[in-house]
Amino acid sequence: MPEVTIVAEARTEFGKGAARRIRRADKIPAVLYGHGTDPVHITLPGHETLLALRTANALLSIQIDGGSQLALPKQVQRDPIKRTIEHVDLVLVRLGEKVTVDIAIVLEGEASPEALVDLVASSVPIEAEATHIPTQIIVSIEGLTVGTQITAGDLLLPEGSILSGLDPEALIVNLSAAPSAAQVEAELAEAEAEVGIEPTLADDTETDEAQAESTTEDSAENA
Repeated sequence: MPEVTIVAEARTEFGKGAARRIRRADKIPAVLYGHGTDPVHITLPGHETLLALRTANALLSIQIDGGSQLALPKQVQRDPIKRTIEHVDLVLVRLGEKVTVDIAIVLEGEASPEALVDLVASSVPIEAEATHIPTQIIVSIEGLTVGTQITAGDLLLPEGSILSGLDPEALIVNLSAAPSAAQVEAELAEAEAEVGIEPTLADDTETDEAQAESTTEDSAENA
């Protein structure tokens, strides 16, 4: 993963009021820590940081006070409604250092039509060099049939990466038989019954309409 250069500023003001002023200036309060050093409070440019953090586990080159340090986003706090970034925790890393991160699983291809694909785990923890973290792990399901299972041990990890704390037998993708229309209707009826929803009266309505039609015809004949 290529590193992204971010020019930061040292931060000396703290508290909610200072944080609000920083955000109004289209900047983001952040803290940089790791390797036993004291935390360094910094301010990041809003737009550039937002773009960089669109990529999971983005490797950042933080430029500050004439120096440069590599860092990974540890925690990103977002506004629950606007989804704007409110604060970032960055952890320092070094060239060649191993780190453990969660990597997204991305399915590729089309399974057989009768198969229902269940992505059991959307990400897996791996250990990799901080400067060679993969952005995703591709899993091909092209042509796979019902009954096929893909485990963590089946994943094709990038060179230099290994599973971290995950059983190789852990299920990642499972392909089962797609339910029939009758099964779907039965499950829906069962779910409705559990929450107290009365069954539809479609059959009764059709019967009432048929009776009304018959009565109309009889009246016409008698007339």
